[in-house]
Amino acid sequence: MEPVFHPFQIVVAFLILVFMLLKLTKKSTSNLPPGPWKLPLIGSIHHLGSALPHQRLRDLANKYGPLMHLQLGELSVVVVSSPETAKEVMKTHDLNFADRPSVYASSVICNGATNFTFAAYGDFWRRVRKICTQELLSPMRVQSFGPTREEEVSKFINSISEHVGSQINLSERIFSLTYGITAKAAFGKKCKDEELLSRLLRMLRLQLQDSIFRIFFLRLHCCL
Repeated sequence: MEPVFHPFQIVVAFLILVFMLLKLTKKSTSNLPPGPWKLPLIGSIHHLGSALPHQRLRDLANKYGPLMHLQLGELSVVVVSSPETAKEVMKTHDLNFADRPSVYASSVICNGATNFTFAAYGDFWRRVRKICTQELLSPMRVQSFGPTREEEVSKFINSISEHVGSQINLSERIFSLTYGITAKAAFGKKCKDEELLSRLLRMLRLQLQDSIFRIFFLRLHCCL
């Protein structure tokens, strides 16, 4: 005998599901700036889908002000869109916003997120910054790589001039320029198979992009 569901039971189950989703996504907003209305699970993402993201952020900022809150899935984001407010965040109250989010991938790849990019703000990060400023980014050190930059830029210009009248992939040329300067400054030479490295990095970028979407939808599935 097949089970029979009464319409009233379906309505009650649906209301319970909606209530659970609302409770799941509900957070305290007493100290958050104004922002657009949100949907369960996806938050404010649907407000960014009808046009280019920077244009939608501009339109939302015109409506909600220079300090605006967006809920992008489970990520809570505060958007600053005026020079005055940006100065308050990045200069006046910079210590309150100096820390970095904890990312599992950086902990695995960078030995517990102990490098300059992902390290949490504190004594260790200040010591590493001091070493970078004095040893790696000092004026004398930067000027010492001047011939390297001039050589790579000359190769970049020549590679474009050799294809006058035909189409070129400018993104690949700029990548080659950036890679050449960085590799010679860091290691003294470039990889022998630059094309293979370029393909590997493109594949890695696509995999990272795909992983971001997979993680987002996996978390949505776990929430459900």
